[in-house]
Amino acid sequence: MARKGWKRRGRSSTPAVPKTQICTIVDELGNTGLVLLLFETPSGFAIFNIDGVQLFLPKAEENIWANYVKDYMTYRVIWLKEFKTFKDKSNAFNHTGMNSELAQMIKKWHLPGQKLAVGKQEHKSIIEQKLKISCLFNDAVMEVMWGIKHLMKSLVPQEESELPMEERLQMSYGLKTVLNRHGFSVKPEMVNERIIDTACVLYDCDLCETKHSEFLLSAGECIMEVSGIACQGWSLMKIATALKVLYDPETDIVYDDPESMLSKDELLRLKADARLYDGKLLKRTGAAVYNEIVWAREVKDDATRLLNILVHDDGHAALPQNSVPPGRGDHALTLLSLEVEKQEGRHMGMPENPPMPLGRAGSISEPAVQEVKQEMV
Repeated sequence: MARKGWKRRGRSSTPAVPKTQICTIVDELGNTGLVLLLFETPSGFAIFNIDGVQLFLPKAEENIWANYVKDYMTYRVIWLKEFKTFKDKSNAFNHTGMNSELAQMIKKWHLPGQKLAVGKQEHKSIIEQKLKISCLFNDAVMEVMWGIKHLMKSLVPQEESELPMEERLQMSYGLKTVLNRHGFSVKPEMVNERIIDTACVLYDCDLCETKHSEFLLSAGECIMEVSGIACQGWSLMKIATALKVLYDPETDIVYDDPESMLSKDELLRLKADARLYDGKLLKRTGAAVYNEIVWAREVKDDATRLLNILVHDDGHAALPQNSVPPGRGDHALTLLSLEVEKQEGRHMGMPENPPMPLGRAGSISEPAVQEVKQEMV
């Protein structure tokens, strides 16, 4: 289906941001939130329009990278306008200013009042001085630059030259944040496709819990009010387990996660009070949230185990075997299952009927891949 206008973000459920805040960013940027971007390739320069809102959302530098793991994730956040090779690219920017051909290329696509994102401080200074165009150069912009480098072959298909592997797979701030959050210390030179893909699976799993946090915390307050059970300090997983009990009191909960374990008294009280929650809680929704979080936890465990295999104890990354070019081939979650099966010598399949996508159009879970394909028909 053709895109009716352009949607604000590449993910349907990145960390929740009030619509009023998004509208404020759009108003401040002008041009419906579009920001022009100048990207330097091995043989020339490319001009893109990007969703500028992504640069100004909370913790933008931690989240942007995950829009650029696979090429199908980018179609709502970045659009190529023009690519041009330069015989002497080193002369495009110099101590006296900039090449007239590059200047004309920028002015051709620049709209009045539109900001231009660039990848170097010197480019920002020269363009602002010579062309009087306000430029952006910050950590959020550099995350976009990392993403374009990572997917350059799909985002700039006319570019025939290759980026050096060490430059294309350098560490992004957001990628490093996810890896560190899950206890992995990975040096930039260690990064390979499988590490990026698996880290994005972890990001999706974290996002799954984050997107439900407000609903679950509200449910915890309701449980305190109706059943008198003190929920302070409960994990989101434990609250979700309580909602599952309220929705289906006769179902036995199989505990394999200490964080989700209810005491015997808590379990009996919830089962006895289940009907008291009619009209007070969306119990069916709560049960669906439980199923999704449980699935995400299982996927996260597998992703963590795979990363432990990919990153050796001596601090070196496992060399890719039959690696897939960025933006091509199977999605990361399928690779995740195959890799763990291959490395551990056992079968590890996905659920026959996964409860739902992990919650964003750019998700690399199988349901989300199908959703994206349907939207693009």
